Amino acid sequence: MTGIALLVHGLSSDSESWWRVAPALEEMGWDVITVDLRGHGLAARAESYSLREYARDLDDGWDLVVGHSLGGAAAVLAAQRPNFTRSLVLIDPVLEVREEDQGAIMADQVAELSFTAESLARDKPHWHELDREAKLTGVQRVDPHAVVRTFTDTGRWDVTAEARALTVPTLILSGDPGVYTMLDPGLARELPAEYVVIEGAGHSPHRDRPAETLAALRSFLERRVGGAGARQ
Repeated sequence: MTGIALLVHGLSSDSESWWRVAPALEEMGWDVITVDLRGHGLAARAESYSLREYARDLDDGWDLVVGHSLGGAAAVLAAQRPNFTRSLVLIDPVLEVREEDQGAIMADQVAELSFTAESLARDKPHWHELDREAKLTGVQRVDPHAVVRTFTDTGRWDVTAEARALTVPTLILSGDPGVYTMLDPGLARELPAEYVVIEGAGHSPHRDRPAETLAALRSFLERRVGGAGARQ
């Protein structure tokens, strides 16, 4: 038994970033919905880009939600609602941004807005061409104000308490701390979730190490979600 899955992208990406994950889930029997967060992709621009607003935009009633980065953080907040989802997969979720790190992270995100096909190929030579195309589309479509205001409108970025309160079966797929990850490994080990480090991956395991990421996703779904947890 499977059900309906919602895929939630990260900052300055959009629904096209799931070009590999969505069909993989469909092959496993899931019905898949991808969303463009406010100010991203083809979604409308907004007056506020706070993390809680992103979470409020996510509808309830899913059997599985997969969120990357910003999308993972928004999904954690939304999962505090009892009917949001029956299971959760967080791909290198940004659960906390320390005040001393915020400036550098914002600068990196703003720099992505200047990506060209050539610069992205130099920066991410190991990505599949379709991953680079989807990322380039994402940075071209995103409301540029959303990139900075996601941080400034959010204020203190900390959903660690909400992550500790998760009650649905949850998988965390982390980047390799030896490469780059936005997730504190110590925190991840304390959460009520399976914690899997994708060796050799950075902040985007589904792009950096897609085969390993999909294998871990499939294993979790078969073991934890493929039975009574999903709707018939």
